[in-house]
Amino acid sequence: MVPPVPAETMAEEEGPAIELRQRKKPKSSENKESVKEEKIDDTPVPERAPKHVLFQRFAKIFIGCLAAVTSGMMYALYLSAYHERKFWFSNRQELEREITFQGDSAIYYSYYKDMLKAPSFERGVYELTHNNKTVSLKTINAMQQMSLYPELIASVLYQATGSNEIIEPVYFYIGIVFGLQGIYVTALFVTSWLMSGTWLAGMLTVAWFIINRVDTTRIEYSIPLRENWALPYFACQVAALTGYLKSNLNTYGERFCYLLMSASTYMFMMMWEYSHYLLFLQAISLFLLDSFSLEQSDKVHEVYKIYIFSLFLGYLLQFENSALLVSPLLSLVVALMLIKCLQLNVKKGIVAKIMKAINFYLACTLTVTLNIIMKTFVPHKENGHMLKFLEVKFGLNITKNFTMNWLLCQESLQAPSQEFFLRLTQSSLLPFYILVLIICFLSMMQVIFRRINRESLKETVTLEDGRIGERPEITYHVIHTILLGSLAMIIEGLKYLWTPYVCMLAAFGVCSPELWMTLFKWLRLRTVHPILLALILSMAVPTIIGLSLWKEFFPRLMTELTELQEFYDPDTVELMTWIKRQAPVAAVFAGSPQLMGAIKLCTGWMVTSLPFYNDDDLLKRNENIYQIYSKRSAEDIYKILTSYKANYLIIEDAICNEVGTMRGCRVKDLLDIANGHV
Repeated sequence: MVPPVPAETMAEEEGPAIELRQRKKPKSSENKESVKEEKIDDTPVPERAPKHVLFQRFAKIFIGCLAAVTSGMMYALYLSAYHERKFWFSNRQELEREITFQGDSAIYYSYYKDMLKAPSFERGVYELTHNNKTVSLKTINAMQQMSLYPELIASVLYQATGSNEIIEPVYFYIGIVFGLQGIYVTALFVTSWLMSGTWLAGMLTVAWFIINRVDTTRIEYSIPLRENWALPYFACQVAALTGYLKSNLNTYGERFCYLLMSASTYMFMMMWEYSHYLLFLQAISLFLLDSFSLEQSDKVHEVYKIYIFSLFLGYLLQFENSALLVSPLLSLVVALMLIKCLQLNVKKGIVAKIMKAINFYLACTLTVTLNIIMKTFVPHKENGHMLKFLEVKFGLNITKNFTMNWLLCQESLQAPSQEFFLRLTQSSLLPFYILVLIICFLSMMQVIFRRINRESLKETVTLEDGRIGERPEITYHVIHTILLGSLAMIIEGLKYLWTPYVCMLAAFGVCSPELWMTLFKWLRLRTVHPILLALILSMAVPTIIGLSLWKEFFPRLMTELTELQEFYDPDTVELMTWIKRQAPVAAVFAGSPQLMGAIKLCTGWMVTSLPFYNDDDLLKRNENIYQIYSKRSAEDIYKILTSYKANYLIIEDAICNEVGTMRGCRVKDLLDIANGHV
């Protein structure tokens, strides 16, 4: 007979077997939770990194941050020194300094001066929102119509910091803009660093940005432009979004990126009236990223929530700006969130697959439908002329309208010239950008093909895998740069949005071992160890590029800082001096919109028109005032001028004797066509 086994012994023997069966087939939520706990308990605790490894990481981050901040500060100082040399700014009188602000830039700075002259902050804001001292017979809300939040903030900072006892108002104003440009460069540095893992990419980004500054920024031509205030915030938002999309980001880093992204998105929207169009392109990029399951949907929809919050808050603080409600960004984000709700309610089965297949169709249909509904019920007049301009631009319509044809003749609204591509090629930027874009795009298409074939992506992509397209932040930038590049190929003025990210993407690629490893995987390189070669090239190629750029372009930059240029415009100075001394205070001046901006800034007198093209009434005024150069009779011109209460008329020889670079683009020719005289 077999001796009886004690109950305690039997329990000890059967316990592990029962526990093993439960691990294989958990039947309840409690069992699942216990299994998770057991797995967590069974996983070994990772050992702490050695001290020398921690020191290397700290040194790398410290040097990178120092290089990023130093690059931004040096660029801001370079802009300040170049501006001083170009205009002899410190040796000029106040009137001559103000003349350097041309067109709409003069209007922006004039309101900054008005805020400083106001007896109180409340009174200054009221005069901006109920302004009847700029355009004759018209009261405008300049804060909303001209996006004057930069001037409002600058004036508050100037008075609150006590800078009126230290620095002149004009130096404080342009100093803020130059400082923002330094932040712009620093943000591009950080973005390239986050993508490549080395701050060497950031240094190369800054070098390309400065060398190609003719095509990366308009800061040299017009300092107060809205884009010069707004794009630094957008660069910070892109840097935060890049970090937020990274798959290996910890919780604290993710929260920091989310907060920075929220703040910079809102500030960007408040600084520029066209910001929501650029965010619309970004939203399309994120939508495509989410559609192919290249990133967690939760992260993407958190960004959508930031868009909605920024639009709502911007709508309230911009005096119920209807342009934000009828913007395509709001329609797209709301449509995508509705689609997300439908997908949550249908998680399994054939219906879910159908919903996934028609995702693009639903997004496009709902976006267009919602936008039409919003435009039907929300009264708006914003940017209607932009649609007419695009119709004529793409040949969908023909018009004799003076304003539309005049805009089409502007150089910034033409297709890019050959000189633009030649400059990018001479600095070696364009060839490396094309190489990096092709590799990243093909790798991204490989990932999309694997997802279509239901192949799961790896949670962590190593250098040996050579799959740079599996990184969601890389995919986002590839899609975004393609969208921006497509627009820049149509309208040259949009190159200032695209070229900075060309610098960043090209620098990231040549400094990234993953990109070289991806290329070697395709080439099936066997003669040399591919990982070693990738690491060598990621250091050698940017070093060679940097040395060649230093040798060729650094002497040119130094020459620009040593050469003294001179801004000489005695006719305009004489005109402004005469107005201040001879013209009555209640006088109203008529002339070209560009000159009217200078008169408003330098004299403070009232004018008949302004160089802005986002208001139908101002557009009509500009066209009517330009009739002084047409073949209309003197009686007609007199009626037009007196209808706007004009007392003085300024005729410009530059327009009378204009020799247009494009056939049929002289102001006189466009007026003759619009009036039916030709």
